[in-house]
Amino acid sequence: MAFQKAVKGTVLVGGGALATILGLSQFAHYKRKQVNLAFVEAADYVSEPVNREPPSREAQILTLKNTTEFDVLVIGGGATGSGCALDAVTRGLKTALVERDDFSSGTSSRSTKLIHGGVRYLQKAIMKLDIEQYRMVKEALHERANLLEIAPHLSAPLPIMLPIYKWWQLPYYWVGIKLYDLVAGSNCLKSSYVLSKSRALEHFPMLQKDRLVGAIVYYDGQHNDARMNLAIALTAARYGAATANYMEVVSLLKKTDPQTGKERVSGARCKDVLTGQEFDVRAKCVINATGPFTDTLRRMDDKNAAAICQPSAGVHIVMPGYYSPESMGLLDPATSDGRVIFFLPWQKMTIAGTTDTPTDVTNHPIPSEEDINFILNEVRNYLSSDVEVRRGDVLAAWSGIRPLVTDPKSADTQSISRNHVVDISESGLITIAGGKWTTYRSMAEDTINAAVKAHNLNAGPSRTVGLFLQGGKDWSPTLYIRLVQDYGLESEVAQHLAATYGDKAFEVAKMASVTGKRWPIVGVRLVSEFPYIEAEVKYGIKEYACTAVDMISRRTRLAFLNVQAAEEALPRIVELMGRELNWNDSKKEEELETARKFLYYEMGYKSRSEQLTDRSEISLLPSDIDRYKKRFHKFDADQKGFITIVDVQRVLESINVQMDENTLHEILNEVDLNKNGQVELNEFLQLMSAIQKGRVSGSRLAILMKTAEENLDRRVPIPVDRSCGGL
Repeated sequence: MAFQKAVKGTVLVGGGALATILGLSQFAHYKRKQVNLAFVEAADYVSEPVNREPPSREAQILTLKNTTEFDVLVIGGGATGSGCALDAVTRGLKTALVERDDFSSGTSSRSTKLIHGGVRYLQKAIMKLDIEQYRMVKEALHERANLLEIAPHLSAPLPIMLPIYKWWQLPYYWVGIKLYDLVAGSNCLKSSYVLSKSRALEHFPMLQKDRLVGAIVYYDGQHNDARMNLAIALTAARYGAATANYMEVVSLLKKTDPQTGKERVSGARCKDVLTGQEFDVRAKCVINATGPFTDTLRRMDDKNAAAICQPSAGVHIVMPGYYSPESMGLLDPATSDGRVIFFLPWQKMTIAGTTDTPTDVTNHPIPSEEDINFILNEVRNYLSSDVEVRRGDVLAAWSGIRPLVTDPKSADTQSISRNHVVDISESGLITIAGGKWTTYRSMAEDTINAAVKAHNLNAGPSRTVGLFLQGGKDWSPTLYIRLVQDYGLESEVAQHLAATYGDKAFEVAKMASVTGKRWPIVGVRLVSEFPYIEAEVKYGIKEYACTAVDMISRRTRLAFLNVQAAEEALPRIVELMGRELNWNDSKKEEELETARKFLYYEMGYKSRSEQLTDRSEISLLPSDIDRYKKRFHKFDADQKGFITIVDVQRVLESINVQMDENTLHEILNEVDLNKNGQVELNEFLQLMSAIQKGRVSGSRLAILMKTAEENLDRRVPIPVDRSCGGL
């Protein structure tokens, strides 16, 4: 069956005529009122959730097993699949959702974290007079406003700077950005504005100032993507959808239509990945919302189905927060090869990306060193020469696979539209493919509309515009203050809980352990430099977390922020999860190993650790080698050629510094390349060489040894003749 294009837009002539009749100011007021009424009407039309809390996974699986037939079975637990489940269940349809891995485990947790209309798509729409691209931007801007409305705790507007280095570009980009505001209309977050060179440097002091003419600032939205996806799935569960992660579709069920004699898809054979148990889930309608795996499921229905998705890999890196201002992003509209790079503050860190290259579909995409270095080189072009952009400052990296809809013969992923399509196969399988994160809700609406029509389902119109997601309804910007006052949490932790769980943050706070300190009273951190607390592990299990990877990457975002910190937190996380889920020692060890493998390959730890290996070259000046040898020998007092924990403890005690043995072991282990329990001179010189080249940063051993050396040098004995003879 031919594709049904699913891109809605405003009719330009009709809007223009209405504007002429009412006058521009009255027209704007009318549009604003119309949007607000849509929010109120939609929210009031939906009945209250049937569950105060989402049922347990075990209860959901029983529902999947025991329900004779669902109206809708959604396969895929990303943003689009979860959105389909929420749209269907709030229309009164009996709904099921199954996901092979965890909710948001794929593309939906690996985005640029932006909720945006697409500035560059608008540029293409204007340059090519492409009405379809224009409609997509218009739709996305409406969805941007809605998403900021329904999940205020997880999203917020973000100003993004477009630096200008040529005078002619200033009016060119200004017109384009103003058109972006104009298309948004009443959904415009805040008007864009122009900055002089000096003002631009005030807002973004680390910007490259040579040849800088000025800058344009516009607004888009930013969110916590994995938590947003989870909020959609949890909201669907609260409204009565039977949702289950780690539920793989083994095959599609079919039955013969007595009227036409043709086979129709009637459900799926599902396998519980955690237990291996298989059972059938029957449904009147099956929806394929599997993102990059769209064609895999379509060929499960029809082995001769043509491919409709061309996957594209997007790599992002995370750097320390000092690389960008706390509340201002940066857009590079024309990189060295024509791609767009964003440079954004997120969770007190800095995200840089993304690349856009053709790739193969895989469950475990790995960021390549080539892509990481490409992003770093582009960042260097835009930051001041005073800021040394170091490879060692890449704290995490990930690759996400975008499911672009394209002609299979096309080789250029950059020219592919992000429009979505809804396809209905001969056997009734409905596929939703393409699109982007921001438009998940309208994609879901179009999909369920198609399902209702194709399968004669008894349902009304979509009711998800203005429908608050879990945690959003009673959230306020000052909610965190109540958490501090009522529970004795640190302010930073309270702000994090409010921004992650919204009005559900109080439930997490109730689970928080007593610290034993005067302040904070409760809230034991998993790692000292991040505000994640142990209570979130217990609460994460209520949110369907089944593995340690779920916890470090999607319930918390630790793996996406700092892979080393995530690895340090892992043993405690596994211990806490094991206590709640009754894991034996073997299961705990398996979880640790799987999570470390995830960090090593999928979160960039491999690329990071390879910057210092036992094959690393030592490229230091002779004077530097002599200086570092002297530093090393202050610790290696016995001239053994290596240092151990005992040597480090001896020096630290001499300068009155106390450090526990486990911490010292961790510090030495980072540099102990051959893992023999000691750091040889050659390993130390390799470390210092890698630090000089910027391949390694934040080495605790290097900083500790430098600090100790400086303290030892300051302790010069006072001559007797200058101390009055000691009398």
